[in-house]
This record gives sequence, C-alpha cells and structure tokens, in this order.
Amino acid sequence: MPNTFFGLTIGTTGLYGASVGINTTAHNIANTETEGYSRQLVKQTAGVPLRANGSYGMIGTGVEIQDIEQQRDAYYDTKYRSNNTLLGYYEAQEYYMQSIENYFNEVQLEGFNTNFNKFNNALEELSKDPANLTARTQANSFAQNFCEYINSLQTSLSQLQENVNFEIKTMVDSINSYAIQIAGLTKQINTLEVNGGTANDVRDQRNLLVDELSNIVNVSVVEKRVGTESAGVTSFTLKIGETTLVDTFEAHSLTIVPRADKHYQADLDGLYDVVWDSGQTFDALHNGGRVQALFEMRDGNNQQYFNGRCTASYGDEFITVTDTSVNKVEHLHIAPTGIIAVGNREYKYNGFNVTVDEDGKYVYEFALDEPISKDVDEVETMVGKSINYKGLAYYMQQLNEFTRVFTHKYNDLHKEGRDLDNEQGLDYFNTRNIVSGENYVFERSEDDEDAGIIISSQTGAFAVDDQDKNYGSYYFMTAAGICVTDEIYKDPGKIATARDVINGESNNDIALDMIALKNDTKMFKQGTPSGFLQSLIAELGVDSKKALSFNKNQADVLTAISNQRLSVSGVDMDEESMSLVRYQSAYNLSAKVISTMNEIYDRLINM
Repeated sequence: MPNTFFGLTIGTTGLYGASVGINTTAHNIANTETEGYSRQLVKQTAGVPLRANGSYGMIGTGVEIQDIEQQRDAYYDTKYRSNNTLLGYYEAQEYYMQSIENYFNEVQLEGFNTNFNKFNNALEELSKDPANLTARTQANSFAQNFCEYINSLQTSLSQLQENVNFEIKTMVDSINSYAIQIAGLTKQINTLEVNGGTANDVRDQRNLLVDELSNIVNVSVVEKRVGTESAGVTSFTLKIGETTLVDTFEAHSLTIVPRADKHYQADLDGLYDVVWDSGQTFDALHNGGRVQALFEMRDGNNQQYFNGRCTASYGDEFITVTDTSVNKVEHLHIAPTGIIAVGNREYKYNGFNVTVDEDGKYVYEFALDEPISKDVDEVETMVGKSINYKGLAYYMQQLNEFTRVFTHKYNDLHKEGRDLDNEQGLDYFNTRNIVSGENYVFERSEDDEDAGIIISSQTGAFAVDDQDKNYGSYYFMTAAGICVTDEIYKDPGKIATARDVINGESNNDIALDMIALKNDTKMFKQGTPSGFLQSLIAELGVDSKKALSFNKNQADVLTAISNQRLSVSGVDMDEESMSLVRYQSAYNLSAKVISTMNEIYDRLINM
C-alpha cells in the first residue's frame, strides 16, 4: 500500500511541470519577433515508478522534466547557409555590375557619342578651311574633351575598384569579428552546459552569427560531444572551405596584405590580398559568398591574362617567354614591374622587353630581381591569374585596348600629313611619362631598332638613359592618360590636314581621312569605334541583367528555405496560445489534486 501522503508529491510534480510549461510558452511568445530565436519545447516523461507490495504492481510517481529543447533541424540550417552564401555572391555581383553599367550608360547618353561626334564635327569644319586657326583651335578643344571623357570613364572604374577593395577589407574585419564572437559564445555555452541542461538562447545567438557569416563566405559547422553524455561539453568547429576559422574556444583570423606589385597595368596601387594568421593563402576565389564576388569583381579578367612558356638556365637573371597569349601591344596589360610565376615558383620582375620571332609572334624577355632557382624548359609561365569573370580589370583593359587601337590608327594617319609650316605631322593623341611628364614619341629609338625591340617597359634592367626624344610604344597609351599632344594643343598650326601643302593650304586630304576613321569598320573586330563601345555596353548589359536575375531567383529560393526552417523552429502564436491553455488546465488540475489531498489529510488528521 502506498504512503498516505504520496498523492501530494504527485500533485506537486504536476504543478511544477505545468509551471515550467507555462514559463517556456511565455518565453516563446515574448520572443516571437526575436531574430534567430528557435521555439522551445518542454520535454517531460513520467517519473520512475515505485514497486508496491501488492498485487497491482508499480505505482506512478508523477512527472519529470527532462529538458527544454530547441525545435531546430540541422538539415535546414545547412541548406539555408549554403543558399545564403549564393545570395551574398549574387547580391554583390548585382550591385557592382549595375554601378559599372551606370558609368557606361553615359556612352549612349551624354558621354562618348556626344564628345566623339563633336570632335568629328569640328574636324569637318576644319576640313572646309584648313588654314583657319579658329577652326583648328576648336578641333583641339573638342579632341581634348573627348580625351577627358575617356579619362573620366577610367577614373570612375578605378574609383569603383577602390570601393570594392575597401569592402574586401570590411568583409575581412567582419569575418574576424564573427569568429571572436562565435568562439566566446561557444565558451559560454560549454560553461552553462557542463553540469547538464541546454543553453538554448545562447545557442540561438551563435547560430544567428553563423547564418550572417554564411552570407560573406561559405562555412561549415561540426559539433561533437566531448567526454561522457552527462558532461555537457562539446567541441565546435567552424570552417571556411577546408580551413578552420573557429576551433571551440580558439578563433583564427584573416589578414589583409596590400600588394607590393600590380597584377595589371590599370590596377590601383596596394590592392589587398588576404592571408590566414598562420600565413596560409586564403583562396578567396573559391570560398563563395560576398567575398568571392568582390574578388571576381575587382580582378576578373574574363581569362584574358598573360601566359606562355619559359626557357632559362639555373642562375639566369633574364628569362625568355615564348608562345604567349599576347601578341599585340593593344592586348598587353601586364604591369611594368610585378610578379611572374614560372612553374610553381614566383619571381619578381623589374622590367621586360618584347621582340618578334620569324613567325611574327612576340618573344618576351623578363629581368628578374633574383636568379632563377633551376633549369626550366618550356615551363608554363604566367603574370596575374585566369579569372573567368568580366570584372573591373576586364573593362579597364577593354578601355585601354580601345584607346590604343584608335590613337594608333589616328596618329599613323596624322603623321602622314604636313602642318601649316609644311613639317611632318606629330602624334596627335598622346600620354605622359609618369616620371618626366613629357609626351611620348610613338616610335622606336635607334637602340631598340638595332636590338629588334618593339616594346619595352623602360623599367629596371631595361630602363633607358637620357635621350633626345621620349620614345615609347603604345603600351604606355592608356585610357587614364590619353590627351592631345602638348605641342599641338598649344600650337593649333601643328595639326596636319594635308599630305602636301605646297600646292595650297586648303588641301584637306588628311583631314578627310581622319574624319573617315569614325566609320572605319575594320578598325576593331566589332567594327567602328562607336561599334566597339556599343558592343562592350551590350556585353555589360547582358552580364548585369544576368546578375540581377540570379540575385532575384536566389532571394526567392532562400525565402522558401527560410520558411521551411521557420515551420520547424519558428514561433506560431496560435500554437503557443493553445499550449498556454493546455498548461493552464494542467496547472489548475494539479492544484486541484493538492487541494483534494489537503481535504483528505484534514479529515484524516483532525477528524
């Protein structure tokens, strides 16, 4: 027979159990709008029964609260984070692609077409009266305006590259901050759970941080229990790719390192690379999320990079690279000094020269800062990286290509003519030496001709001594530096409008030929100068539209996955209301049991 007072104990456990249920339900209701909160549920079981000395067997002992569990599904967490990584990638792509598109839209609106047409209209007026200094001055002014437009377009892209570079630094700082916070919360969780129980709210905070981090980079999480089941201690590993960012209580970090050397000629100085605190390289191009999109946007070259085959002997400080991907000066975008990879070893080069072999292909000679470490024969060699994305590097290279091709054609034609003093025409379009500030003469010096050199970086071992003229190749002609030659701009009489002015200053055949360049369909493979840029804009529009579409689709996918996850972990007010009524009824009935037992004890003891 059970103890007379045993019923009071059973009623008390019911009272406590219902009270825990009410409090948990209240906690859920209070956190309905809390971001990252997971619904909690009281897990209860019947108490351990007692064996009675009677024929009816076991006697129930009431209810026991085993745990307050989070309602969370690890599968949905993993699915959400992987898709959030894709969303971060497409969000960054869309934003910056639209920014580039906004700059190039001016080509169609008030930019290139307007300035280019005004320049050509001024040339037409000049062709009507080649000796008119007013018409010559006007032609120079519109030509300079055209140059300044190209300058401004390149400046805008450079500014955007700087913005992307700064955001890379911001993202690295965010990753490090998340790592520190996650490691701190993991320590707090283990401290709270070491004696049993589950730190649900702290775990929600940690999961929310991991969710937010997954938008920046691709992350994976592994949590394992350490020691006995009752110890409540877990190891927590958070990885970016294959490298550990958080190892339970220890947070690793990423560091930004400004590049000492440019990859491409149009790059800004000091663009950031990212490394781990251990010195290991961070593979930003394969770790997904916003970071990958930023690196692709900043450095993406549509796989148009310098590569070839190197032959050299151990100890050589000059290496030869043949069978290269670049056989036109218009396509040469490597920096004058930088890093060249020979096989699996990187060397710093301080300059280069280019000659032409018997097949008409470019042969490059690079001067290294340190001797090559071993014999190499036809070893794969590259400057920069192959990045299969049309980012800022690609569009800046395209602007340089446009500038070089157009100015080369125009200058060659202008030098066929004679100015008002019957002197041979100069290069009409030019750029300035970054050291001396002088305009170039786009011809080869006698020394270069004797050596067969057609292009030289004029740096390091290939630096040139003082010479009468500032000789250079169209490698130095860039969208950032294009201008009208100073001597012509200051003296409009230097504009060459005719091949022969002996028979009269009104001869205008060169001027007419220069005007005809506007519609020269053979200048570019895309056709006319306007056709080149229009093709580039169309290409940009397709890429921008694709980024917009992918971002929208991915946002819809993530919303669907988030809703699936919320169906498990989200707080439903109707469901909580019903739980509140159930626990209230259970509490009232348990209180009724105690009240009934009280009447029994009163009758038993007092009466």
